[in-house]
Amino acid sequence: MNKILNKLSMFAVALLLLTGCALDNYEEPGSFLKGRIVYQGEPIGVEYNQVSFQLWEPGWELSKSIDVTVSQDGEFSALLFDAQYKLIIPSHQGPFMSIENSGTNSDTIIVDLNGSTEMDIEVLPFYVFNSADMSVSGTTVNMSASLNKVVTGVDERNIDRVNLYISKTHFVSGNTSVSSAEIGGGDITDIGNITLSTEIPDLTPSQSYVYARVGVKISGVEDMLFSPVQKLEF
Repeated sequence: MNKILNKLSMFAVALLLLTGCALDNYEEPGSFLKGRIVYQGEPIGVEYNQVSFQLWEPGWELSKSIDVTVSQDGEFSALLFDAQYKLIIPSHQGPFMSIENSGTNSDTIIVDLNGSTEMDIEVLPFYVFNSADMSVSGTTVNMSASLNKVVTGVDERNIDRVNLYISKTHFVSGNTSVSSAEIGGGDITDIGNITLSTEIPDLTPSQSYVYARVGVKISGVEDMLFSPVQKLEF
């Protein structure tokens, strides 16, 4: 009986070792999908870690989307297996609308990934920045911005507010700001000439620079549109 039990134990150990080897030898993803969310070739600024899109791999019975997060400067990167994916931007994501894809006659984009690939995703933002200029006078940050309305007609949206944010780090939004200023949409008389100012507070630990950007909250749209981050020394 002991010999039988010993043989069974040895068989169980061997089976575990074989299973472990199979798991260790499981193929890992090796291709990067990189790119930007753009309008007419220019990246769309968003809030860090708040905007994403989905990749679906057809053919799996119990499929689940791969969520790819967009960085605050509109860039994205995902490590994937080589395969064909359906790329979908959910309607509630981003300060923009999806554009109908000519290949699918829908807002779905087919991505054939065979090795690392770079691609830009063209979208239709409700507004874009013509400019967003920052300057420092003493400890006051002054901002002058110009916006252009892109989407008009039945899908157009008004502006709820415009915010100037300054932060200690490169990640700039309402969640990270150390000082900010705001103007309501109803108080904006000319979207081509919006000005705001805010004071730089005492910083701990102290530093001689801050980062700033402008955010635009669009009516009925959760995610704000942002200008590029600027480093300001004072």
